[in-house]
Amino acid sequence: MLFLHPNFTNLILTQTNKTYKQELSHPIYPIVAQAADELGLEAYVVGGVVRDIIMRRHNTDIDIVTVGSGIELAKKTAALIDPDLHVNVYRNFGTAQFNYEGSVIEFVGARRESYSHDSRKPVVEDGTLEDDQMRRDFTINAMAIALNGEHAYELIDPFDGIADIKGKIIRTPCNPDKTFSDDPLRMMRAVRFATQLNFDIYPETFEAIQRNAYRLDIISSERIVEELNKILVCLRPSKGFHMLDESGLLERFLPEMIALKGVQFINGKGHKDNFLHTLEVVDNVAMASERPNLWLEWAALLHDIAKPVTKRFDPIAGWTFHGHDAVGVKMVSRIFHRLHMPNNEKMKYVQKLVGLHLRPIALVEDTITDSAVRRLLFEAGDDIDDLMMLCHADVTSKNSAKITRCFQNFAKVREKMREIEEKDKLRNWRPPFDGQDIMQTFGMRPCKDIGIIKDAVCDAILDGEIENTRPAALQKMMEEGRKLGYEIVHYPEEQ
Repeated sequence: MLFLHPNFTNLILTQTNKTYKQELSHPIYPIVAQAADELGLEAYVVGGVVRDIIMRRHNTDIDIVTVGSGIELAKKTAALIDPDLHVNVYRNFGTAQFNYEGSVIEFVGARRESYSHDSRKPVVEDGTLEDDQMRRDFTINAMAIALNGEHAYELIDPFDGIADIKGKIIRTPCNPDKTFSDDPLRMMRAVRFATQLNFDIYPETFEAIQRNAYRLDIISSERIVEELNKILVCLRPSKGFHMLDESGLLERFLPEMIALKGVQFINGKGHKDNFLHTLEVVDNVAMASERPNLWLEWAALLHDIAKPVTKRFDPIAGWTFHGHDAVGVKMVSRIFHRLHMPNNEKMKYVQKLVGLHLRPIALVEDTITDSAVRRLLFEAGDDIDDLMMLCHADVTSKNSAKITRCFQNFAKVREKMREIEEKDKLRNWRPPFDGQDIMQTFGMRPCKDIGIIKDAVCDAILDGEIENTRPAALQKMMEEGRKLGYEIVHYPEEQ
């Protein structure tokens, strides 16, 4: 399926003037032009910044191409701004960059590229502006504006990128099979740009992605995830995931998502398509967030990832997915490890939300007890608001009355949380005693009984059996130790 949108009236384009001098408002451009003139070079602003100037989108990354040495032009430009301005030089790549007036200015010499079949790293040679534009990934990124010379501030658009912007089309400037075979990451970038800009992928280009999807296997997981993350923080990530699925790319790096697809019926009882449900949840989170929240999006993407492996059919209850939250936590770890994603607090955050995403729903369905709310606040900590946002997003029923009723119950849960939080201060709560208190009180060495005593006291606090104070906790601690046969050898300090 391709996402074709014939209505292009939403897009505001600059008028097709003879020059784009007015649109090049950043102060770097005349300085680059002066530096290029003094060095006898041609200089052009190219790529995404030209596209965004035409579309009137904000872009802080400015790419300058010169027919000559990009490093030399960068140093000359920086010297004109300030002799002490530091220039980062990357000689292996023939590039240089510096920061100026809130933008990253990158310089490179025009080049031509050739690829071997088993690598996306090209052999690079000096080239002309035409060579440089031909190596670009898409027509909308292959435009240039001259900064000096006879044609200063004129648009150079050999592949009619302007028309593709007007038509909201992602298309390669050259043969798409060669483009994607040379650098398979461009297939991910095609989907990412289509999702970010709400464009369509040109049918011939999309078919080439389908033919070359297997080539993605030579791309590192880190680069794939980098593009995937950019899709996840778009306004409607589901568009990108549908394209990833239909192009054959998704199964190359996230086959667990493919397993979510489809509906199975037994005795007339079916379950929802968990792939479509997941994408709806991801979109709901994107729309509800004030600003992009990448790791909350990952939690939404993976919250039901274990449903295929936990799916069972019960003749009375129908389809069940018991334990998919707990199994999902383990799958998050495996997926993050396989894709070389962060194995730190970011992964733990996603695991926490996947593991807890059913708990607020259970509170809605059962009687909302103080004990259950205390435990949820304790386990979610500062992530409780994100958890509740995920749970709201997880309500995707087509029954409007059911959705209204569910949201009203969520409001009751939130009110109960507010009351408990004000009274017990349980968010990011830590017990008012520790293992050292236990060992000193009973003269114990480290052993499993310390954990048993500690858990019993914590449960008593969370269940409201005792107050959340150190004296009450220590009294309960001594009772639990005696039950296990320990004698008190030192009474702990209550302060």
